[in-house]
Amino acid sequence: MKTDLTDTTSSKINKALVLGRRAIGTPAIGMVLTLVIVTDEENAYDALKAANEASREHPSRTLVVIKRPSRSPRDRANARLDAEVRLGADASTGETVVLRLYGEVIDHAQSVVLPLLLPDAPVVVWWPVQGPTDPANDPLGALGQRRVTDSYASEHPVRDLTARAAAYTPGDTDLSWTRITPWRSMLAAALDQVTCEVTAAEVEGEEFNPSVELLAMWLADRLKIPVKRSASAGPGLTAVRMETTCGPIVLHRPDATLATLCIEGQPDRSVALKRRETSELIAEELRRLDPDDTYASALRYGVDRLGEAARPAGGGAAEPDERSGEDRSAEEKPAAKKAATKSPAKKAAAK
Repeated sequence: MKTDLTDTTSSKINKALVLGRRAIGTPAIGMVLTLVIVTDEENAYDALKAANEASREHPSRTLVVIKRPSRSPRDRANARLDAEVRLGADASTGETVVLRLYGEVIDHAQSVVLPLLLPDAPVVVWWPVQGPTDPANDPLGALGQRRVTDSYASEHPVRDLTARAAAYTPGDTDLSWTRITPWRSMLAAALDQVTCEVTAAEVEGEEFNPSVELLAMWLADRLKIPVKRSASAGPGLTAVRMETTCGPIVLHRPDATLATLCIEGQPDRSVALKRRETSELIAEELRRLDPDDTYASALRYGVDRLGEAARPAGGGAAEPDERSGEDRSAEEKPAAKKAATKSPAKKAAAK
């Protein structure tokens, strides 16, 4: 069921939702969250399709906010809100409202969205393309408990990662991070099978793919080892090589579907590691509404630090450190200063 509303208001949209539910015989609201999609006209169809497929696992009210920029001062003065309300089979298992904002209404999108949020339900805001540098301080982002961006869809992916690390707020996440979940699981499982110490690693993938940087930063942050980032023809991530005291561990995926796991002293194994659709990625993000501390720690590690030796003194495999990069650096400075000071015997030997 579809209902088109031209030059409307939020109250009229709410009334259309109630009348639509009665017309199709489902007066009760069975949604678990509100998903706000902020996009443009060009990418709205693909984003809404992914959201509808994800709603089979997470029934939700989906609000698609499309800002239509004004072409002239006269157009900007003609503020208008058009809406398309979809229910039943046209909205999968939830409810969908497509909002098109014109003129000055664009600057007050949060005022349009706020009355349409489900009461006492979490809010997730998703930018499929060109998300803000600081999602938590965005007017629409401030409405959500979780804020999902996608650095891969931006013009400068690595630059965006650096900017979002500086502006990170608990609740922020990125689909470029979600894409490497199977890789992280596979590498963690491989390390569980050996008792060796990892000394270095190399991550290989497309040149401008932020998932490659995030996986490299995750390895460097968790294992406290130098990690090299190498470019390949892709698609996406193609290989991870870890040097250990017992021999190399290699996870290689040349065709974006099937990968080969090689561990020294064990037979090679083929593992399924296909590239996932956007609907699967957003469905994974909707499963958790608490802050992702692991993502925050990896993001704050910093792209510029890749390749640096970060292993603490004492030997052995490093335990995961949940503290922020600022806390670790504060503890590393005295140790570095102490190591740089030569003893009298060493000074005499040097002379």
